[in-house]
Amino acid sequence: MKLLDLHIDGFGKFHDRDLSFDDGLNMIYGRNEAGKSTLHTFIRCMFFGLERGRGRASKNDCYSRCIPWDGQGAYSGRIRVEHEGTVYRIERNFSKEQKSLTIVDETLGREVIPAKAFLDEMLCGLTETTYSNTISIGQLKSATDGGMVSELRNYIANMNTSGNMALNITRASAYLKNRRKEFERRLVPEAARSYTSLLGEIRSIEKEISAPEYENQLKTYQDTRAQVHTRMSEKQKDKESLLQKIATGQQALGSAQFSDEDSIQSYEAETMATYREYQDARRSSEKKSPVVLAVLSLILAAICGGLGGVLLLRSQIMLLGEFTQVPDILSGSSGMALAAACWAGGLLFLVLGISLILKGKRLKKEAAMTCKVLQEIFSRHLGDSSVSDEAIEAFRARMEEYLRLSQMLVQSRLAVDKLEGEVASLKEQEEDCSDAISRQQRMQWELEKKLDHLTHCKDQVESLKRVLAENDRIREEIAAIDLALETITDLSSSIRDSFGLYLNKTASDMIAGITDGIYTSMSVDENLNIFMNTRTRLVPIDQVSSGTMDQVYLALRLAAARLFQGDKEKLPLILDDSFVLYDEDRLQSAIRWLYKSYQGQIIVFTCHQREAKILADSGIHHRMIRL
Repeated sequence: MKLLDLHIDGFGKFHDRDLSFDDGLNMIYGRNEAGKSTLHTFIRCMFFGLERGRGRASKNDCYSRCIPWDGQGAYSGRIRVEHEGTVYRIERNFSKEQKSLTIVDETLGREVIPAKAFLDEMLCGLTETTYSNTISIGQLKSATDGGMVSELRNYIANMNTSGNMALNITRASAYLKNRRKEFERRLVPEAARSYTSLLGEIRSIEKEISAPEYENQLKTYQDTRAQVHTRMSEKQKDKESLLQKIATGQQALGSAQFSDEDSIQSYEAETMATYREYQDARRSSEKKSPVVLAVLSLILAAICGGLGGVLLLRSQIMLLGEFTQVPDILSGSSGMALAAACWAGGLLFLVLGISLILKGKRLKKEAAMTCKVLQEIFSRHLGDSSVSDEAIEAFRARMEEYLRLSQMLVQSRLAVDKLEGEVASLKEQEEDCSDAISRQQRMQWELEKKLDHLTHCKDQVESLKRVLAENDRIREEIAAIDLALETITDLSSSIRDSFGLYLNKTASDMIAGITDGIYTSMSVDENLNIFMNTRTRLVPIDQVSSGTMDQVYLALRLAAARLFQGDKEKLPLILDDSFVLYDEDRLQSAIRWLYKSYQGQIIVFTCHQREAKILADSGIHHRMIRL
């Protein structure tokens, strides 16, 4: 298989980005933080998907790190590959809300069902673990992960025994061990003693459940509680109805500004007094006698005043000797005294007339004021402001209604208090019934548990009758499993002994080429512990230089990749800054060897210019892609 091109809708720092690749060697150059590792991760995720972690780990997992930085573009992309002469387009949406996978056969122009079997065939059966530990070498990760050990062991074991890497001897061994444990758990070595013990326990339980306290009275108490609850609900409804009426009546009294019966009576008395004042003032102001008296008094005052003036004038004239024919009583000082008396009488009549006039005005004002007060009262309570005897009677009738309402509220409150007492008493009865029911339920629960236990004991007794015969059969099964496990153990030991035969030869050939003959042999045990073979001893990998160590791990990964891929079409080899520990000579040897020996497409990510220089100096055809 080879990569043709890719398009990133949104992945990490990339947005709407296209890249294409050639068949042979592709060199992708970019400075640090240019996105090389992001592009490397995108290719892997297009093949194997991208799952979001759970819990606290999801904050820093690959899914969260690769979410599009711009926060706007789709979290998706596509990649085109050629596999066995057919061009396929793989499209993925990584977003958890719109997660999808689509595979299109562009050669035939049809969509392919993205089944796991199809992807396994395209990827040469590599899992994500084997892919990441063989042909996809991440930044500064030439060493293989621990998960690679078990995958290599199973692969070689299955191929060695059956020729089919889909089998798994480790799982078969684990299955047999689990089956053995299941059979061991089913063994009952003390069946006879358990049988005798169970018979005694059955007799004890039967004696206990025959006691009087286990008699079932639950239905009686439940019926009684239901009756009490019904009565209490009825009383509660009556109480709530009365409370509603009280609230309505209290609202009506409150809207009329009454609080109780005394306030109503007091208000009615004040209103009646006001009405009487109004009537008295109106009748007094409407009488004609005070007006006639006031007019007569004013006339008499005028007459007396005029007469007094005439008498005073005449008396003065007589003093001058004129009108001697006037009687003596009108002459001199007697005339002046009589004039003064007339004026005093006129003044008296004047005061009386004015006072009668003022009194009439005061009575009219008082009648108007009381009338206005009564109009406000009648308007508030009757809706009509006219003041009349019919209105006062209607007012009194309305006050009677308020009095009856107030009395009804008092009676209703007394009834509510009574109902509250009855509800409390019924509630106590209900609680007593509930306690009795709880006791009955507990007793019945205990009885049911004892009956269940009794049934269980009887079932056990019946089972134990067959256990002894079953034990013999189980022991035969365990013996057969032990024989199978022993056979598999011997086979596994043989596989471990031959582990190096499959991996060591391939890795040694590769290390000779990658180091340009400096090292020609290496050994790998079943745990992927690596040793360099010299004429005198085996040198552990951790005792060689870091550059050599990186070369050895690269050879090991490529050897494992060859084992996994077999004779199938090779997958692209991807290296992400994998040569940072190589000196110039090692780098030149490694690049030349990779170009000659790896039969598939090669993609190298680097942040250095020296790889490109070596390729140019060596005349190696390649495509340079700059990020």
